[in-house]
Amino acid sequence: MAIFNSGDSAHKSTKPDTNTTIITAGSTIKGEMNLACNLYVDGEFEGVINSSKEVNVGKNGHIKGDISTTRLVVQGYVEGSVNAARVEIKAQGRVNGSIESGELVIEAKGIFEGNSIVKNAPQTPMKTSDSDNIPADTLISAISENKAKVS
Repeated sequence: MAIFNSGDSAHKSTKPDTNTTIITAGSTIKGEMNLACNLYVDGEFEGVINSSKEVNVGKNGHIKGDISTTRLVVQGYVEGSVNAARVEIKAQGRVNGSIESGELVIEAKGIFEGNSIVKNAPQTPMKTSDSDNIPADTLISAISENKAKVS
């Protein structure tokens, strides 16, 4: 059984971002989802997910395809490409594919196989080699001495 929730009029006091669409264990869905609410997948989904909120993959969950979201939490299995501000792979979670994120957290026993790109990462300064700090005449002298010893 799958439950889709785009808002419950009986609960007008709740904030819209607390709504969650749930794909329960035993359900299989193929297609494209564009969501303005959270998504919890404990069944199987194949296709494209675009969510402006959080996507949670439960222990029984399996997503095959592309995911674009604010935050992805994986306790099940994801295969495909992920683009998110934050990705968390929990202890039994597994991601196979590519991840582009601002933050990537992998707990012990979590598995990630693929490529990762860090978005908005600060540039690391280039390390200067020790020879950059040695005067040229000293280097030439040292090279000449080593050639003399080798000959």
